Amino acid sequence: MDVQKISLKEKIGYGFGDAASSMFWKIFGMYSLFFYTDVFGITAAAAGTMFLVARLWDSFFDVFVGIISDRTKSRYGKYRPFLLWFAIPFAIMGAVTFFAPDFSESGKLVYAYITYSLMMIVYSLINVPYASLLGAISADPKERNSLSSYRMSFAFIGSFVTFMLLQPMIDFFSKTFDSESVAQASQAVGAGMSTSTVGWVMGVGSIGMICIILFLLCFSWTKERVVQIESEENVTIKQDLKNLFHNAPWWILVATGLAALLFNAVRDSVAIYFFRDYVKVDYRMTGTGWDMTTIYFLVGQAANLIGVMVAPSISAKYGKKKTYMIAILFAGILSTGFYFIPNDITWILAFQFIISLFAGYVLPLLWSMFADIVDHQELITGRRATGLIFSSSSMSQKLGWALGSAMSGWILAVFKYAPDAVQQSPETLFGEHIMISLMPAVCCVLAFVGMLFYPLSDKKVKEISEQLEVKRAKAKA
Repeated sequence: MDVQKISLKEKIGYGFGDAASSMFWKIFGMYSLFFYTDVFGITAAAAGTMFLVARLWDSFFDVFVGIISDRTKSRYGKYRPFLLWFAIPFAIMGAVTFFAPDFSESGKLVYAYITYSLMMIVYSLINVPYASLLGAISADPKERNSLSSYRMSFAFIGSFVTFMLLQPMIDFFSKTFDSESVAQASQAVGAGMSTSTVGWVMGVGSIGMICIILFLLCFSWTKERVVQIESEENVTIKQDLKNLFHNAPWWILVATGLAALLFNAVRDSVAIYFFRDYVKVDYRMTGTGWDMTTIYFLVGQAANLIGVMVAPSISAKYGKKKTYMIAILFAGILSTGFYFIPNDITWILAFQFIISLFAGYVLPLLWSMFADIVDHQELITGRRATGLIFSSSSMSQKLGWALGSAMSGWILAVFKYAPDAVQQSPETLFGEHIMISLMPAVCCVLAFVGMLFYPLSDKKVKEISEQLEVKRAKAKA
């Protein structure tokens, strides 16, 4: 194969895009339920239903964005222009979503549905083309695996930065611009995150400014190289969708990815409640403003990052499928063990690190396997529907987070979570405990079983890549 090596600068530039996306995605996944119940002022059940409705239809909007990006023609390529067009709207909608107006209960629900839905739309318009860019930068499976690793490494770095900055910034803006919030906070013991509406909108807005810079650098430092072999005008949207729905490996990977993301969504959504209500460690690290929840998140992201960085070398030795299955199996076993450990911060942080280490192997392998499916479908159909296939991966991601966040809100409601209660009931504490341990373990089992049926081994992927290279050479001749 005639392979063009991708420079370090371009790999870093590609990674910047997911650093930006992950900064907001972690805010949505780990803080939004708490924001809507304890800051915005709606019930856990209402917030859970809103997450499901908004993300469910938006998940299918991802497919539309994938189709549009596949057919985009510009001097910048098919996918890169979206980074330029939607970087600023992405940041603006983030701040608007975390603004808490003083409306009636019904008015708040309407505002939440509209702003959250619009935020997810803008997220799709920038993140689906960004994900598709992986399949357009290089045709070499090894380079794509490397790009995927850089992407996920920077995703976790972005998440890490969010965890380091968000709580201190919310506290800073709360103290600076919201004296009423300061007075309330001084009376609360172990309150954790600030509930100042001013602090939240300004804190999230500041993260958005960083995202704009990272998206623009990603746009500037990357290049699209892989082009369609055959004429695109001869393929209809209906045919693209038909090809996709007949792609068995795609179905398996979407289902497996959905289960893996459910694992993260349920576990992450309940963490703030678990630490405040169950663990009850009233501690802030000197000089940072981090409470134990933030430290827990940071430990997890550090472990995730290590997992992402070593995943390419491990998968190169044992294969993507086998590495994925081993990692998700151990994550499930350790999540089950999390239920039985003592209520002691040392045990909790130790298990968080090891679980997150194995979970860190999973996501870069998922994205790399979706790129393999693009090649698989191109070889069979002659059509390289990169945007459509990568939009499906985004769809599974959003469905996973939608179901996970909705389940978290509903389960908290079932276990009678009360936002204003000083002490949650034993029933609520039990619910929070199983949500951070046993429920994620079940998701791991589902992901493991799904991957058993995935047919594209590393050997098969290499054969597909070589056959496509021959076809491309003939097309150019």
